Amino acid sequence: MRIIKRATLAAYWRRNPQAASGLLYWHKLAKAARWTCLQDVRATFPHADAVTVKSGRRVVVFNIAGNKYRLITAIHYNRQLAFTLMALTHAEYDKAMWKEVL
Repeated sequence: MRIIKRATLAAYWRRNPQAASGLLYWHKLAKAARWTCLQDVRATFPHADAVTVKSGRRVVVFNIAGNKYRLITAIHYNRQLAFTLMALTHAEYDKAMWKEVL
C-alpha cells in the first residue's frame, strides 16, 4: 500500500509521543501490505473495523498501541492507497464527533 500521508501520523505523535511506536508499526505493516478487501486488512490487523461516516463513505479504523489510540483511514483497495485521515485517543474516538467531519 502507498500511505498518504505519513505526515498526518508524525503530527499526531509529536503531540502524543506515546503513540509513536504504535503508529510507526502500523505504517510499516501497511506499507508492505497488498490489501484487496477488509478481510485482507483483518489478516494483518484483526481488530480493524469498517465504519460508515456522515458523508456515507466508509473508513477503516485501526486500534493502535493496545487500543489506546484509533487511526482512521480511507483505503482505496483498487489503487493500493491508504489515506491517513486522523488519529485519536480512545476517549476522543468514543465521542464520535469525528464521524460528523468525514
